[in-house]
Amino acid sequence: MWRWPVAGLRRIAAGARAALRRAPWLRAALGPALPALRGFGSALPRIGYGDWIAAHDAPSERDRARLRAEIATWDAPPLLSVVMPAYDTADALLRAAIASVQAQLYPHWELCIADDASPSPHVARTLAELAAADPRIRWVRRDVNGNISAASNTALALAKGEWVVLMDHDDLLPETALFRVAAEIRRHPEAAVIYSDEDKVDERGRRSDPYFKADFDPDLLLVQNMVGHLGAYRRELLERIGGFRLGFEGSQDHDLALRAVGAAGTKAVRHIPRVLYHWRQGAAASSSSECRVERCANAARRAITDALAAAGSPAQVVPNPLLRVCHRIMYPLPDPPPLVSVIVPTRDRGELLGACLDGLLHRTDYPRIEVIILDNESTEPQTLALLDRLREDPRVRILGVPGAFNYSRLNNLAVTEARGEVLLLLNNDIEVIEPGWLREMVSQAMRPEIGAVGAKLLYPDDTVQHAGVLLGTGWPGGVAGYCYPHARRDDPGPFGLLAVTRTVSAVTGACLAVRRALYEEVGGLDEEDLKVAYNDVDFCLRLRARGYRNLWTPFALLYHKESASRGDDQRGAKAARFRSETAVMRARWGEALDQDPCWNPNLSLLTGWPDLAEPPRVPRW
Repeated sequence: MWRWPVAGLRRIAAGARAALRRAPWLRAALGPALPALRGFGSALPRIGYGDWIAAHDAPSERDRARLRAEIATWDAPPLLSVVMPAYDTADALLRAAIASVQAQLYPHWELCIADDASPSPHVARTLAELAAADPRIRWVRRDVNGNISAASNTALALAKGEWVVLMDHDDLLPETALFRVAAEIRRHPEAAVIYSDEDKVDERGRRSDPYFKADFDPDLLLVQNMVGHLGAYRRELLERIGGFRLGFEGSQDHDLALRAVGAAGTKAVRHIPRVLYHWRQGAAASSSSECRVERCANAARRAITDALAAAGSPAQVVPNPLLRVCHRIMYPLPDPPPLVSVIVPTRDRGELLGACLDGLLHRTDYPRIEVIILDNESTEPQTLALLDRLREDPRVRILGVPGAFNYSRLNNLAVTEARGEVLLLLNNDIEVIEPGWLREMVSQAMRPEIGAVGAKLLYPDDTVQHAGVLLGTGWPGGVAGYCYPHARRDDPGPFGLLAVTRTVSAVTGACLAVRRALYEEVGGLDEEDLKVAYNDVDFCLRLRARGYRNLWTPFALLYHKESASRGDDQRGAKAARFRSETAVMRARWGEALDQDPCWNPNLSLLTGWPDLAEPPRVPRW
């Protein structure tokens, strides 16, 4: 039975209430329905992760029989070596971890365990007992405690499989985990690194806090070990890079992932959008990443620095001001910094344009800008007086462009007049908050592999308006919407994703930086079929189709009053035009809109938040 994700419905209600605050005409139209909307959400029944697991994640006996029958038809099924370092593990947790491997539906595995000279004698006794009963379990006791990297290498040396699967000594694998890894290997023989989604499990076996990850993102991997659990690697690759490095304990898995991806290349990384790992939480579990946060952060910073150096990148790693346990990668500007052509379409509303240009010209810490204002038939005296004053600044040019508002045409026209190496598309209702925003955007946009760069935009109430564009969501039409709308300004977001630079499918044209050469390469904005709506999404998707990655950065922070100068798109002739542009996007990008690689198919498209999809957009088996 299909069920609404309750947390998602509550967010829809919150978003609707926020929309009412911004739209007096809508409040008047709804009238008597408002009290019901205000109460919506609080009366909804709670449907939790456990119910979702039962409906979409737990295999039935029929499923198990089907998977076993499928495995029996495989020629040369790969041997998977599960590598497990162990140290003073509580006996019940160690036995449960090993039992979860033995319960795998996929039978072609070996479990390679290194006891890192545990002082408690029960560890060796338990390993000896279980290995004697199951020849697939191989273990060795180290004479001297060497910490987790050394113990992992000792366990890795026992491995004979073509692939290595990493597992901690007190965690659990779901019974389908190794089957799904083996199936992915068969489907993608070019793969060298495979990772999955994960969740947490407590001492009573209750699962919670699922991390449904995006497809592979090189920028996110730099600052967060998105491979993590469940991580699988070609054994040859791990041997080639020397296994785990001593001295990186606490972030040894992150260091391994960075070096493995650096050696294999990003195209060799595969993501399985399924929870294939249960990470043990609670008083009984001991994890260096929980107990020694600062040590882990320092080890990760050294690993990231080494990875950047190995790639020949001049970027630097600094502490993340938004999340203590995370990092920020700062890319230097070229010397001299490129000229940035800031393109600002406008029509009247001089108070908005004045605030935008004041921040841009006087409170932005960037040395080389030119501003091209496209005046689309302004008539208000206040605006005309402002434009006259702006003409006195040698950095500003004003082009009068008559005719109906066509956002794409205005920007394309400005590009033909622009002299800058970098273009910045900027709405006239943007206000500067911090001086370094443009440096951040340009430094990211100048990276050869990067397409469009978007900023963190806030509503005037200090909640998030733009943290990247999510495909397939939004109302009406299911074309695109915003990620994490109305999050608090200082909220690091789920799994820190509002605090880190990351790949997104698209960014808003309200504040978009891109190299001029790329703008011209893809033909600019579509001024024929997408005059107002979705031209920025279409532009970003064309960049992506050419092999460039679009980025969102939280370190360029601005206010956005979102279409304050142009009004609403959902009434009258504007509504008809919006429907037409929605149809164009659906016809042009339909399949891509339904499969955003930056948003896990187990997550809902209703809210822009990581609420559970009902049902998931991924085949069950």
